[in-house]
Amino acid sequence: MDYRYMGKTGLQVSELCMGTQTFGWVTEETLAHRMADQFIEAGGNFFDTSNTYNSGQSEIILGNWLRNRGNRDQLVIATKVFFPAGTGINDTGLSRKHIFTQIEASLRRLQTDYVDLYQAHCWDAATPIEETLRAFDDLVQAGKVRYIGASNYTPSQLTRAIMTSERQGWSRIDCLQPEYSLLVRSTEWEILPLCQQEGIGVICWSPLAGGWLTGKYRRNQPPPPDSRVGRGDRWDDLPEQRETDHTWNIIDALIAIAEANNKTPSQVAVNWVLRQPGVTAPIFGARTPEQLAQNLGSVGWKLSVEEVTRLNEVSAIPLPSPYNFISRYTRKRVPPS
Repeated sequence: MDYRYMGKTGLQVSELCMGTQTFGWVTEETLAHRMADQFIEAGGNFFDTSNTYNSGQSEIILGNWLRNRGNRDQLVIATKVFFPAGTGINDTGLSRKHIFTQIEASLRRLQTDYVDLYQAHCWDAATPIEETLRAFDDLVQAGKVRYIGASNYTPSQLTRAIMTSERQGWSRIDCLQPEYSLLVRSTEWEILPLCQQEGIGVICWSPLAGGWLTGKYRRNQPPPPDSRVGRGDRWDDLPEQRETDHTWNIIDALIAIAEANNKTPSQVAVNWVLRQPGVTAPIFGARTPEQLAQNLGSVGWKLSVEEVTRLNEVSAIPLPSPYNFISRYTRKRVPPS
């Protein structure tokens, strides 16, 4: 496992981040602890969770593991805040009240004095960005948070947050968590270039597009019953959202490249994300130690230039206006060698 700096900070994180959304959902605590140990033994140091994953069970299970392991300062723990954490009128969003309440709840569940990365889980259109960023900065000043981040922000929203922090002298957003995969490449239009320009780390969620890039789904075949599609877990992973010729062409290319490299399609898909400019670490999830071992096989090797080009071409999507106009008439600046 290699390590990368998170943006322009001095924090080094493993090139894979272990997502823990399965903890307390499809992975019970003893097995979750075994998988966390497995990730550490492979060289990983970076875990991502959220205050609302499985009603807080993800943080509780991770916190029990942290307590038993006893090497908290060697690990990088990220969690998030935004989505409803109760039934009260103020139990959601990015208000100062909700942020302060939820960081205390997360710290209790994680059994730690601080989190390394505290992230806004989604843009909050109802709360002034100044209120949110001031609250985050106060948590940094109090020592409860080391770095702040965001997830599911548009480029303009991220830019606004950056400018507000700079103007006020508050802690800046040092990491962004966007969706990014061979099936979701709009992140490349502005988000990745903006993060590179501003020195912001990028940790990508759903690099396997909800399991569609694992090779378990095949053209003209029914989905396995014990899969996200087979179980109907999430609306945005169901066939009506993903199943197109474009998707099947990507999957066909993944399978071919995987067979040529003696890898799995999921390992190829994650390796592709890992090689994209500006990416710090893809976030992967796993239900079992076997799935975890397969995900760990995404690193330690590289796709060839030809293979990356093939995947780029088969997964390319037509640019909308004005991106298509700009790409037609402008040149990219070539960095000096």
